[in-house]
Amino acid sequence: MEKSKHPKFTFTWLGGLVLFVGLIAGTMLVSFFNVFWMFVFKEDLQHKDWFFMIANAAGFLAAIAAFDFLIVRPSTKMKLNFNFSPTNFYTYLLIFPMMLGMMFIGEFITSQIPTTGPFFGKYYEFFTDLMNQMTNNPVVMIITAVIMAPIFEEIIFRGIIQKGLINKGVKPWKAIFFASVVFGLVHGNPWQFVGAVLLGTVLGLVYYKTKSLLLPMLLHGFNNLCSSILIFYAKTESFADSFKVSEYIILAVGILLFSSFYYLFMKKYKVHYSEI
Repeated sequence: MEKSKHPKFTFTWLGGLVLFVGLIAGTMLVSFFNVFWMFVFKEDLQHKDWFFMIANAAGFLAAIAAFDFLIVRPSTKMKLNFNFSPTNFYTYLLIFPMMLGMMFIGEFITSQIPTTGPFFGKYYEFFTDLMNQMTNNPVVMIITAVIMAPIFEEIIFRGIIQKGLINKGVKPWKAIFFASVVFGLVHGNPWQFVGAVLLGTVLGLVYYKTKSLLLPMLLHGFNNLCSSILIFYAKTESFADSFKVSEYIILAVGILLFSSFYYLFMKKYKVHYSEI
């Protein structure tokens, strides 16, 4: 049997701690650099549109590097790497409509979460202000949300956490669910949590079946690109508001799309990929 090119590492609480510490360390490094810049040049880089993008990238890169050097290499004697192979065209015709369907379902459920009241009201205002700051510069937002986030987040949540749990012997559906919940929690608010968990399950299913991390990255980027386009041109993330239809219509279309293409992808599509 041909030896795998990819390390068969496992994910445990120690790996989670290493990821967390790496993320904090990378972010703090950028913050320290900003303090130095302020001291020398009297300019606060946090007011720059690109600062969040750089801080975000530094945190993710540090987390991935920490997991690689402290967990993967000592235990497997191999460096961290993943399968990014493309697949046949028919696969894409199944997974993108399935993803769109879950996006519609996630929107409907998210729309049921209150945005007013003593707790949700202030929290939603804070979240809205934060999102507005992130969307000031369309170029920075596209780079951050459509390119960087799908790459870094899929490496961590699907490539490291989900795959590491499956390698450890955890049942695939449990690994997919756990990685999706953690993915939702790191977004830090209930409105994005719901969508992230639901979409994370689709990303996890696609990764588990195709064994290629490229596909969940493309789907993740597709989701974020749709959100970005809605924000830029319709000033909302809601498909229902943009198309002037009821959220129940969005839900019905979402269920139809997701259930149909899930069945075709998981039940009828018999191709199973292997990772060498």
